[in-house]
Amino acid sequence: MQAKRHIREIYLAGGCFWGLEKYMENVSGVIETEVGYANGGTPNPTYGEVCAGSGHAEVCRVIYDTAVSGLGFILDRYFDVIDPVSVNKQGGDEGIQYRTGVYFTDPEERAFIEGAVADLQRDYTVPLAVEAKPLDNYTPAEDYHQKYLHKNPGGYCHISPEEIEEVKQYSDTLSGAKWHSGPVKRRGSCEACEKRRR
Repeated sequence: MQAKRHIREIYLAGGCFWGLEKYMENVSGVIETEVGYANGGTPNPTYGEVCAGSGHAEVCRVIYDTAVSGLGFILDRYFDVIDPVSVNKQGGDEGIQYRTGVYFTDPEERAFIEGAVADLQRDYTVPLAVEAKPLDNYTPAEDYHQKYLHKNPGGYCHISPEEIEEVKQYSDTLSGAKWHSGPVKRRGSCEACEKRRR
């Protein structure tokens, strides 16, 4: 029972969920990932409906062990790999389903998440496009989307193999913050994001 208290979940939207899942599963402390559709206007959407504009976001459900890595660490690794000021677009993917967002199931995490987003905002001169909201609804994506880049190693991914490899090494170096502690310092960001910094 003690071990279960260390297990938490967070839902992250960051463009195409294929690449985000592959990236997040390599973050230290993450024990399980699943991709799906969140916070849209209809129940149990299909991929086709999401692409047609149902209002859902493509998300990666991240289950992690707070005894290994805290929420601050998880969020900072997520911030590392998104363009947080891009509206409904990440990489070559564009549409409302590709928006960025952090969706939580524990109301006690709201202040922490909003604080992390506010901290990130201080690095930019334009408003962030990252949502920080409760999870209203979630539907797992079709089976062929799960672990897509394991099944299709050469498949499209807006997150580079170098970023995925780097997060493996970086996570092992810096993990260990408690879930309620302050965010771990970010390791940097993409070139497009740097152009929007002060």
